Amino acid sequence: MVVDALSRKEYSGHRVKTLSITIHSHLTSRIKGAQSESLKPKNDVNETLRGMDKNLEAKDDETYYFMNRIWVPKFGGFRELVMNETHKTRYSIHPGFDKMYLDLKQHYWWPNMKAEIATYVGKCLTSAKVKVEYQKPSGLLQQLVIPEWK
Repeated sequence: MVVDALSRKEYSGHRVKTLSITIHSHLTSRIKGAQSESLKPKNDVNETLRGMDKNLEAKDDETYYFMNRIWVPKFGGFRELVMNETHKTRYSIHPGFDKMYLDLKQHYWWPNMKAEIATYVGKCLTSAKVKVEYQKPSGLLQQLVIPEWK
């Protein structure tokens, strides 16, 4: 048993896992359509899979997966949409690059994913304003008045 010195509460050593919210939308069915369009020979030029297309596998719902993660094609702008939904919804509260990448890589995959997420988060003005290095200092610290006992 561990006692927290500041709050004087006892903790039994059990860790609490944070709440994970998954928002289901029609995004997967729309991505499936973009995948089939992207794999057509006329649109294949825009995709830079660099030989990874051999590792894509179609599941029962005809959606292509890479290592059990949904492949998000460049065709149709779905990468931006997925990043936008992950970063700017009211449930995510503008996560940083690392958190956003770890959340997205559980479900989605595309080539150069980590670098694209870093660029996307770097362009977000709200995230840039919240960073510590851009905050104004609150001013000089002032000592509290020490009460005198009568």
